[in-house]
Amino acid sequence: MNTVWAVYFTGTGNTKSVTCRVADAAAQALGCPRADFDFSLPASREQALRFSPGDLVILGTPVYAGRVPNKLLPFLTGHIAGNGALCVPVVTFGNRNFDDGLMELVQLTQANELSPIAAGAFVGEHSFSTTLGAGRPDSRDLALADTLGRAAAEKALSGQIALSAPVDGNDPIGPYYTPRDRAGNPINILKVKPKTDPAKCVNCGLCARICTMGSIDPADPSSIPGTCIKCCACVKGCPTGAKYYDDEGYLYHKRELEAMYARPAESKIFL
Repeated sequence: MNTVWAVYFTGTGNTKSVTCRVADAAAQALGCPRADFDFSLPASREQALRFSPGDLVILGTPVYAGRVPNKLLPFLTGHIAGNGALCVPVVTFGNRNFDDGLMELVQLTQANELSPIAAGAFVGEHSFSTTLGAGRPDSRDLALADTLGRAAAEKALSGQIALSAPVDGNDPIGPYYTPRDRAGNPINILKVKPKTDPAKCVNCGLCARICTMGSIDPADPSSIPGTCIKCCACVKGCPTGAKYYDDEGYLYHKRELEAMYARPAESKIFL
């Protein structure tokens, strides 16, 4: 093996932590260097990635509404050339369920001529919340990430270039998870955007720099002309706590998630 790649999209850091942990364990076991590619910001998703058969690619994304975020699909389907490189698809999810997200990412890697030999789904703190999945990934999750990296390295060295067991999820991939109220009515939060508290905002511009969609106006952080995917990078990254959501549907959905999924979900790996 030539290089272990950590390739990831991360809003609040969970996916980066897990992906890099898997990559570190694999690189150490293989005795080869690790390289990183962070495609969290829009400019990075304009670049092309080309791998070789001697590469092991740890590809990480979060799960939004039970799927790979749809705004990432143009990059994942049009900018990656696997050329037969081995791959470990990794997803993180906010303590509810990863639904079809990992299955979808496995299929995306295969379509890009990457060969998935292992896969994993890991719990992280939910982007909407500071209590749902708080402290995850924790030491047990990261130890499981180490196990996944070492197992992938062992399979690569032994010539096992396929998953031995299917990952959890539906094939064909199902629809996105739809939040609903207790009467079963759908809650549409697709166009909801964060607000800015002018009493707290110091116009540092950090939110605009870290917005994964490049949607915040750097000259006026209260203006968000572009799409918001609710990754909450701006909310959790703001040093003064100036960013927040006040949409009632969003807040209701957040409260319901925190109430219904307070139990600790389990991270899982597939070899």
